[in-house]
Amino acid sequence: MYDYIIIGAGSAGCVLANRLTEDPDCKVLLLEAGPRDWHPFIHMPAGLAKLGGNLTINWDYSTVPEPQLHNRVLWWPRGKVLGGSSSINAMCYIRGVAGDYDDWAAQGANGWNWKNVLPYFRRSERNERGADALHGDQGPLYVSNLRHVNPLTRVFIEAGQQAGYVRNDDFNGTSQIGVGQYQVTQKNGARCSSAVAYLDPVKSRHNLTVITGAKASRITFDQGRASGVTYSVGGKAFHQSAAREILLSGGAINSPQLLMLSGIGPAAQLRRHGIDVVVDAPQVGENLQDHLDTSALVHCSQRVSYDRVSELKTAFDFFLRGHVGAGTSNIAEGGAFLRSRFAPDERADIQLHFIPAMIDNHGRNRLPGDGYTMHACFLRPHSRGRITLASASAGDKPRIEANYFSDPEGFDLKMTLECARISRDILAQKAFDPYRGAPIHPSRNDLSDAELVDFIRSKAETVYHPVGTCRMGSDDAAVVDPQLRVRGVDGLRVIDASVMPTLVSGNTNAPTIMIAERAADLIAGRAG
Repeated sequence: MYDYIIIGAGSAGCVLANRLTEDPDCKVLLLEAGPRDWHPFIHMPAGLAKLGGNLTINWDYSTVPEPQLHNRVLWWPRGKVLGGSSSINAMCYIRGVAGDYDDWAAQGANGWNWKNVLPYFRRSERNERGADALHGDQGPLYVSNLRHVNPLTRVFIEAGQQAGYVRNDDFNGTSQIGVGQYQVTQKNGARCSSAVAYLDPVKSRHNLTVITGAKASRITFDQGRASGVTYSVGGKAFHQSAAREILLSGGAINSPQLLMLSGIGPAAQLRRHGIDVVVDAPQVGENLQDHLDTSALVHCSQRVSYDRVSELKTAFDFFLRGHVGAGTSNIAEGGAFLRSRFAPDERADIQLHFIPAMIDNHGRNRLPGDGYTMHACFLRPHSRGRITLASASAGDKPRIEANYFSDPEGFDLKMTLECARISRDILAQKAFDPYRGAPIHPSRNDLSDAELVDFIRSKAETVYHPVGTCRMGSDDAAVVDPQLRVRGVDGLRVIDASVMPTLVSGNTNAPTIMIAERAADLIAGRAG
């Protein structure tokens, strides 16, 4: 009998496995649907360009046709491997800002304000720059400066300053606003996923069992209490009981799906699929939010981009010369957090990722020549989507309705248009003159606003930040309470990005790790 069963060894699940087994008397089972993180391209940061199409480590999700995006089906890659999406992401270490978490508390996520979450960010972090009031240097998660920076990234930063934006060398410092390089979750030039940071150091603990290739199909209940998990490995079904709690860390897509498959969700939907209702919870799967990117691609007149870099030399330098060279790049090297003219408060409302390569359709459409890409997104979208069941089978992917640009006031589209304008302005600055070739997407630099809107609807894609589908709050409609306990049953918590009431101002991996760090203290009774 295990004390805890953790479902999902992603950004949150690995943290929980580490922290809970610090107690030698606490026995933990960690279930992961994907394989171990053996693939060498996981650990070579630039290898992320090769990981998207690897369906052995990717859930390979897609949305339904999106009405506001010309009915396009958008691809949503998610990590299906030890470390989850932290094993396939671009490693940008971003927390968001104090106002994001104070907003959570104001919405009923009591205890999750900035003052309370900052210690958990610091506890998780081992920043090579050292510790201060905002940073830690003793945690498991290595946070580093990039070892290799493409010259185009430096050009982007110079262009941003020419456009009137301040230089910022720490987006997680006293101010997020400005243009600069991202710090990355890397250790000695290699990817530091949650599996590397939290799982590898403790995998020999006698009280931790990790099973990969284990697809959970249902959480079981005994007299209103979560009692176990049914899962399959290699086509064979198993059931394992837990003495204390089941901890669901499947992420913003898989967690609501498994709750619904287990009988917790909108009653009418569950009955339609022949699922017995354990708890009628209408908000399970609702409140889906994501950052939607508009991208600008430009040919580069000099051969300095990563488009035609020698893959053999890159691998040689990384694996045989001690983690040096372009293989250590996270590709999305430069970025910015900008406050637009429409910002309602002092927080940045636009984020940029600059890539010294041509990235079209998630990099799946290879373009000839050299170029560079500017990604831009509105940080606090008003639109809300949902996750629903396609069937009662865990083997069928759920329906993802992102509902981009569905907000009645049209503000999300207005802000994405502003993102496109700002990208165009920065790319037109003098710093890019020696490198600027012909525009690719959009195909002209003089598009009208109406033409830009059509371009956005035709080309915008996710920037991989889905959250919110098991919303945390103090109201009865919230899926989990501020202790992350699922309402209506005992012995079950959800601990991952799905509990976020609203999106943070930036990338979501570091906040998900923070949530799990604090959840471990909540479970152990060390946090209010």
